[in-house]
Parts: sequence; structure tokens; C-alpha cells
Amino acid sequence: MFQPSDDEIKSIIGRMTVDEKVDLLSGRGLWKTAGIERLGIPSIVMTDGAYGVRYSTTQIDAGDSDEDSLQAFLQLVEQQADASGGMFGTTRPATCFPNGNLLGCSWDVDLAYRMGAALAAECQNFGVHLLLGPGINIRRTPLAGRAYEYFSEDPVISGDLAAAVISGLQDNGVGASLKHFACNNSEMERTTTSSDVDERALREIYLAGFERAIAKSAPWTVMSSYNLLNGVQAAESRWLLTTVLREEWGYDGLVVSDWHAIKDRGAALLAGTDLDMPESQPRKTRLRAAIEACNLPQETVDAACAKVLELLRKCKTHERLHTATDLEEHHALSRVIAAESIVLLRNERKVLPIDPKKTRRLLIVGDGAVLPVIQGSGSATTNPYRVDSPFAQITERTGADFNVQHLPFASAANVEMEASINAIVEAASKADATVVFAENEKSRHGEGNDRDTLKLAASHDALIHALAAAGRKVVVVLSMPDAVEMPWLGDVDAVLAGFYTGQGGGEAIARILFGEQNPCGKLSASMPARIQDIPGWHTYPGEQGRHLYSESIFVGYRYYDLKAIAPAFPFGHGLSYTTFSYENLVINAQEIAPGVACTASVTIRNTGSVAGKEIVQLYVRPLKPGLKRPVRELKAFVKLHLEPGEAKTVTLALVERDFQYFDAARSAWVLDAEAFVIEAGASSRDIRQEVTLPCRSERRALPVLLPNSPTALVFAHPKAEAALVAFFVAKLSITGAEATALLTKTKGSFLGFYDTLSWYVGDSVRETDIAEIFAGLNKV
Repeated sequence: MFQPSDDEIKSIIGRMTVDEKVDLLSGRGLWKTAGIERLGIPSIVMTDGAYGVRYSTTQIDAGDSDEDSLQAFLQLVEQQADASGGMFGTTRPATCFPNGNLLGCSWDVDLAYRMGAALAAECQNFGVHLLLGPGINIRRTPLAGRAYEYFSEDPVISGDLAAAVISGLQDNGVGASLKHFACNNSEMERTTTSSDVDERALREIYLAGFERAIAKSAPWTVMSSYNLLNGVQAAESRWLLTTVLREEWGYDGLVVSDWHAIKDRGAALLAGTDLDMPESQPRKTRLRAAIEACNLPQETVDAACAKVLELLRKCKTHERLHTATDLEEHHALSRVIAAESIVLLRNERKVLPIDPKKTRRLLIVGDGAVLPVIQGSGSATTNPYRVDSPFAQITERTGADFNVQHLPFASAANVEMEASINAIVEAASKADATVVFAENEKSRHGEGNDRDTLKLAASHDALIHALAAAGRKVVVVLSMPDAVEMPWLGDVDAVLAGFYTGQGGGEAIARILFGEQNPCGKLSASMPARIQDIPGWHTYPGEQGRHLYSESIFVGYRYYDLKAIAPAFPFGHGLSYTTFSYENLVINAQEIAPGVACTASVTIRNTGSVAGKEIVQLYVRPLKPGLKRPVRELKAFVKLHLEPGEAKTVTLALVERDFQYFDAARSAWVLDAEAFVIEAGASSRDIRQEVTLPCRSERRALPVLLPNSPTALVFAHPKAEAALVAFFVAKLSITGAEATALLTKTKGSFLGFYDTLSWYVGDSVRETDIAEIFAGLNKV
């Protein structure tokens, strides 16, 4: 057991040699920290990923930093997911839970916590102390290769679900690593491209989820990202890791680099990256040289060593090695999470749920119905303990008088594709309904790859078109990393979005198809109708090492609202087999004012005939704000279960920050609007109730005046005109009325103030005179 007090940690550091400090601040091999036997410092084990424990026996148990282990790591990152299981090598079987792209659609913090607790149990069983997740980068573009790992395009969902997963892990003795900090939104040249983002967008969108998760769950570690942020390597950004993370947010945990993300070890340490992963002899050599040359303050090195020792203390204090875990129980949980998250996008003529009394012949099409793609590709890829086959789970629900047929159909086009489509269309003519399992091309996603299209596999689009054209009743089940284009959408009867369902997805899909589970997932990212509608599409993926986030704060639904573009499906959308009414939205405040928090209560009623769950979304819409703002923004949500006819009143809290924007000119959060509309909705485009409250804004910052500031800016200052009149009376020996008349002549000029004034007074007033007056006003 390693449980030193804070004073004992200081003593240990005081006895360490430079070489030992360098070792401690660097990894040992790929997945461990360095143990120092002389001082009784143990080593801990960490591994990916965010939705399953990927324990490589060859990489972890060998414990060496040799070339073979590096090659194995690179092969892992570069692999492409398939259904065969061949990618896993000697990785231990574990539970593959739904990926972040689907878990985000649950909007369920309790389920996220349960998943975190289950992951912790499997980590304890394997002897893993730190799980490298969750990842909460904003899904800025659905093309991003790692979009499948992330929860949402919105920081409120991302932050709340991440906090729940982290708490589930850490309450059960396993550390979390909140990642990737920050703006890891593309895999294109990901270690060398700079994400160029204005500060307002950073504060309101890209950092906000991290800030929220850290405040709610205090993760033991935060992982810096591969990319540069505004020209500075994220792992070497003092502004990001010290000014914002530690000083402003008060984070006191450890910062670990993404694997080989550090270019300059000394700069990274000065910036606030404590632990360099994995072990790198060149970086260790450079760190040792920087310390010995006194290029790094000793207190900086020692502070980082203390952070590592504090992490080791937490991990070893809560260590419960080889704790027995029930993988069958976790498989059941995986099924529950998937069933609670799958989104029913479309359901015309109420073709779903399938009624066995009315549907006797069911045709299931697609290889994914037998060998489903359950997860994305990369370092998070998990070796599933078992995998539910959708077709097998569907077949289990049918009796002797119910005919279910499966026809294979691959995603890759081949010379026999047209014949296969014709055969399937013919078979569908004899079926009461056809369920097509469709997916995008497997090679177009995953870590290290951004997709270059939103299209499904061409063969799947062609098949769905053909079935719809023939008048068949068609249900489409989608497996995809993020949004896909659906050119056949208006011609099919129903669409289920499964994203990446994890190992229990086959059972979850069957439950929804047959109505055993009322679908209750809702989209946590908008689905554009076409690739050109993606926000920031015109500057994606950047040029010459710079990726400009040109849409600024208008990410996802914020952009579609701003541009009045209709997405294929809006943020927050998801259908149910029942219906809900929203009643009596009440706010317990009369106005929005500085320092004021409030609550919103709304009654939700199940007006249908079956039990179901509704996700209530609370949005805030500013009227006449001080700076341009999104039409509306999500600020709170809750998921609740209702029996038929049942009504419940839910209360959601709003704090001052929920009404503010970040003013980069003042480096502050500002409350400034004429009023706010508080909205309760079933999606961002389905608002059911609203209440408008006036706003008592904070005092606006006065403009900084220079002699040739625009005249409009000068007269916007409440004390400028009086000060100038007084000066002209004294300087020009004129009356107050004459001085006022003189100023009136300058108003409306497009020239600067002094340039305009000089037309009327010539050299009798110097520019330095005006500069002196304005300097005094700027101090007010």
C-alpha cells in the first residue's frame, strides 16, 4: 500500500535524484508509470478506453518499451473495425458498452454512472488503475474520425454525461482521464495541425464541457490533446493548462499527455503537463538536460512530481486487484444502455413496433444483421466478451407461425450487386415488412481517419432505393459513427439510428422492433441533410497546418438555427411509441439579473396508451443581446418515465452563467440582453412551452476612446459630450451653446473624431488635447 501524507510526499521528492524525477515524470513502457523501488514508489497501470477496458497482455504484461510494443500500439491505432474479432490479438475479453455516439443519445446520467461503475469493476479485476476516458470533444463535424467516441455537439450533455461516467469510475476506486483537452475535432494531420478557434468559441463551446465535468466530478487526470491550439501544442500551452485549467477552474489533479503528443518536454512541463506518456528515451534525455542546465525551475519539476505521487496514492489506496466481476451482468447492462439510447428517427404509418399478430413474414437484410459493427476503430477498440446478433435476437421472438428470413448483403459493391438487389426486392414482395441493416463503408472512419463523405455504402443506398421504389414496407436500421445522408428518407417507413451499439445492441434492436422497449433516445448531435450543410464545411479540414473554426460559436444546432437551415433531423429529436404533452411552464423569478439563479418547472403528461420515457430539454433564448448569440441554447435536461395517462412535474435549475456570454474584449462572462425566453421542448425545433422574463443587464463596459475613434463611439460614452463641451468653452472662449453646436457638426461623420473636428477648428485644438481628455474618460 502506498499512502504517504503530503509531508511524506515532500520528503520523498527531496530524496529523489534527477534521474529518478525524470523517470517519475515519464512513462514506463506504453501503459505504466515508473516505479522507483529505492523510495518505495509503486507503478500503476493505465489503458484505453472510454466504453470498454482494452487490456493488451502483450503490451501491458510484458512491460517493456521495445520496438515490438510500439509497433503493436501503432497497429492498434490504425486498425479498422470489423465484425470478425480478428483485430483484438491478445487483448483480454471485456464488456464493449455502447460507444459515446450512442450513449450521448441516452441523455441519462444515471445510466452513464452505472456504466462507469461497471468499467471500474473490470479495471479492478484486470489490475488497471487508470482508465483513459471519457472523451468529450465537441462533435463539431460528423466527418471527424473519433466522433464515435464523443457524446454530443453540445457541452451541457457532454459535461454532464462525462461527470457521471467519471464519478462511476472513481467512486469505485479507478481513476478517469478526461480527454482530449482541447479541440481534438479532426484526425487530419492531427499532431501537427493547429485548431484555430476564437476565445469566445473556446469558452462557450469547446472548453465548457470540460469545465462542467471537472466541476461536477473532479477527474483524477486530464489528458491533453495531440493538436496545436491557436498555434501552440496543446500539451505545451500554459494558457490552456495553467491559466484556464488550474488557475481559473481550480483543477488540482494531474495532467497527462496523449501518447507521444509532446514535442518539447521542457515546454510541456512549464505549461502544466505533469506526466509524459508513453516512455520516450529522447524526451527523457532532453528533460534531464533541461533540469541539469537549470532551464526548468526546481519548484516546477517538484510540483509535477508531487502530482504524480498524489495520483499514485489515490490509485493504490483504492486498489482492489483481481476483484471478481460479473460479465453477464455487464452484458445485460450493455443491452439496457443501448435500448435506452437508440433513436427512432422516423415511423410513418406506425409501422413500428412490429405486431406478431399482424406481421407473419419478416425479411431481414444485410450482413450487419448477423455480424454487426458494434464499435469504432482505434485505441478505444474493445474485445467484446460476447456479441448479440440482431438476427438471432429477432428470431428468438418468433413462433412457429412467424416466418423470419435473412438474406446477406455486403456493404462493399461487387459485380453481383444488381442481381442481389433484384433477388432481395423479389423476396420482399412476399414479406409483410423488410428490415435493412445499413452502414457506411468500413474504411471511412476511425482514429487517424476522417470520413470524406456522409453517404452510406453505395450498395446499401441502392438497395434501399430499390425496395422503396417497389413499394415494399421498409425499416432501416443504421450503424454509423455519426450522421449519414439519407436520400431515400421520405420513401421508407421507419428508421432507427443505432450508431455503435456495443455488444448488447442486437438484443436492444430486437426489443425496440417488437415494442418490448419503447424507444426513448434522442439525438445529441444534429443530422444534416447533406455534407455541404455542415457548419464550418467551407474551412474544413484546413490548409497549410491551420484549421480555422470559421463558424465560431455557431456549432451544430446553433448554426442551423442561425442560417435557418432545415437539418434532416434536429438536435434533440427522437420519436416514441407514445405521445407526451408539456403543460404549465413556471419560472420562480420575475426577472433575470446579475447574481440571480432560478428554477423552471414544467409538467409532462403521457397522453398515449403505452408507458414511455421523455427527455425534457430546457433552452434559453436571448432577446436583443449585447453581442450576437445563438437563437437558443440547451441549458438543462431531464429524462423521466411515465405510465399511460401519468403526469409528473419536473424542476430544472438555471444559474447566472446560463444566461451569460463570454466577452473576449473584457475577458469576462457578461449578462446583457433585453429579455430571455425560457423554453421547454422535445427537441431544438419542437418547443412546447415558453416564458419570457425581462433582464436587468450588467453595466456595459465603456468604449476605450482614442483621438480618431469613430464619432459614434465617442458619443456612445455617457460623459464624453459634457467633457468636450467644457473643454471647448475654456479652450476656444465660446459659450456652452456654441460648443454644443460645434459638437453636433461632428456627429454622423465617417471620419475619426479629431479628423472631423479639425475641419471646423483647424489647429486651435491639438490632437494631444483630445487624447488627454479621452485618457481621463477611459479611467472612468
